[in-house]
Amino acid sequence: MTQDELIKLLSAHEWRDVEFKEARSDVPKNVYETVSAFANTDGGHLVFGVRKNGQNFEVVGVLDIDKVQGDFLTTLRQRDKLSVIVKVHGELHKHGESDLLIFYVPEVHRSEKPVFLNGDIRRSYIRSGGSDVRCSDNERNRFLVDAAVDRYDGQPVGLDLSKAFDLESIRWYRAVYEGRPGNRSYATLSNTDFLNQMGLLVEQHGQVSPSRAAIFLFGTNATFRQFLPRPVVDCQRFSLARDLADTGERWVDRIVLDENLICTWQALIIWYQSFADRPFRVDPASLQRDDTPPDYRAFRESMVNLLTHQDYSDHSRKAEIRHYTDQTVFWNPGDAFATDADLLEPGEKEVRNPRIVTAFRRIGLSENAGWGLRDVFRNWQQSGHIPPVITNNKGRKCFELVLKKEELLSEQQVLFQASLGVHLTDEQARVFAFACREKTITVLQIKAVTGLTGSQAVELADALTTKILLKAVEVGKTYALTEHLEDQFRQTDQADSYSEDLSTAQVDEPVRNLVTDQVDDLMGDLVSDQVGSPEASLVTPLLINLTDRQRKIIKLCEVPRKQAALMREIGLTHRTFFRRKHLEPLIHAKLIRMTHPDESNHPDQAYVVTEAGRGLLSARKKATDGEANE
Repeated sequence: MTQDELIKLLSAHEWRDVEFKEARSDVPKNVYETVSAFANTDGGHLVFGVRKNGQNFEVVGVLDIDKVQGDFLTTLRQRDKLSVIVKVHGELHKHGESDLLIFYVPEVHRSEKPVFLNGDIRRSYIRSGGSDVRCSDNERNRFLVDAAVDRYDGQPVGLDLSKAFDLESIRWYRAVYEGRPGNRSYATLSNTDFLNQMGLLVEQHGQVSPSRAAIFLFGTNATFRQFLPRPVVDCQRFSLARDLADTGERWVDRIVLDENLICTWQALIIWYQSFADRPFRVDPASLQRDDTPPDYRAFRESMVNLLTHQDYSDHSRKAEIRHYTDQTVFWNPGDAFATDADLLEPGEKEVRNPRIVTAFRRIGLSENAGWGLRDVFRNWQQSGHIPPVITNNKGRKCFELVLKKEELLSEQQVLFQASLGVHLTDEQARVFAFACREKTITVLQIKAVTGLTGSQAVELADALTTKILLKAVEVGKTYALTEHLEDQFRQTDQADSYSEDLSTAQVDEPVRNLVTDQVDDLMGDLVSDQVGSPEASLVTPLLINLTDRQRKIIKLCEVPRKQAALMREIGLTHRTFFRRKHLEPLIHAKLIRMTHPDESNHPDQAYVVTEAGRGLLSARKKATDGEANE
């Protein structure tokens, strides 16, 4: 841990991943509750040598370092004190004249949870905010179910095979499965033999029984509800944005699904069709779609993930899908076994319900291994939105995925990037846009924005650092906008607060300059020549809004056009007004360029859209298409 990281830790106060203890000469007894909580949740740092006084913290230092460290580490290895040996990592740091002991407590594997104290499983703790909270009975049971070697969905249930299943659900599944290439070999099998070949039946002591997965997938209503006495998913649709709806507005449409997973999946598709951005139809047998909505894959994978990865042993909580006008929230009982950093990495993931996951993958749903989150993120990116937000709460054992309908590369962002005079790849542009939105960005967020692996995300961040657009807060972990860009954003925000739509302005009226009021001459250099030098004058006024006429000019310049032709197309006759109020701001913003830039009065001078201008047109078209489909 570096000195900067230590200072950041000390300034964080107490939260989910840091806890301060005075521990000057002795180890506080309640420190082991924190060890249990960190080990059962997401891990965290214990800092010895900091006194807590209400909301204030004072660095007092550890006086007897050897004794405190020895007592703490010795106790961690005593199985009568902690149920498992927690392998912590310790460091000694100087802060001024004080010595601090800092221990990192890692999350333990699910097979070792819950970590409890003094041989009493009731003394199991989880981290909630900045506190250690004793687990409830339900929370302990969830840990124990997930710790079992045999997965819950593979356990046999003693039911009559001839009466346990809904034949229509099996028929539908087989039709889809056998309709896929290479899957005709099982077409002549009976339903029982087919389910056996699918790994959904279990043989014990010469007796063949259905697994829980088979009942969850294909069980009759009576059988299914016997093993899951709560709904599979509660779907609610609101006519307002989430912030407004959460103040008490009731849903406008709701379905509560409590049938087997095949029937539930079919109902979810019909429900999604009711609010999809574009009307479409899915052939139930072939899964072929007509006029597929742009966000279909993201919703499909999100709904499949919700069905395949929820904790079906948890009968006290149900999954929910809440669809608002600005976002959709998928909430699931049951956390992901993978860490947050690994969720978006390619490759197989350990899953809660492997038989259910496999059954869905065999019919072309949940096509990728693991949680399928990469497909969700990729499709949501392709739709032009900010990346989904995931919350994997290992303490409360729940998972939330939020799809926000918020544009990432907005018109203002495209204008801003164009003004910088630096070339960005599509991935770099998206990452930079997200950094502008959040002011800081982590490697995990870069992976979410781009779909890159961890090492590729670090490489991209380093490239933006080289361009002096980002700076490293923690190398390989966290990055932030450089100071000159933060200043530029503040200037732009101030200008945006009083900007007006010039499309309605009269020619003979004083028209506000499209750049900030600090610049009087549109002929001046509105962008710096060098972005790669910190000394360069990067704090420059920005084109913050486009008029309808300017958008039309950009569109017309998809092919080179002379000034006279442009004026004729948009209906203006005053050459000086047209040049100063429309043409030159677009040139300075690098949205269009002259075909003969070195000779402004060239007889064949024309204007053509730039790469940034094309990006703006593309973003505008996506937004217009989305509005037309709503």
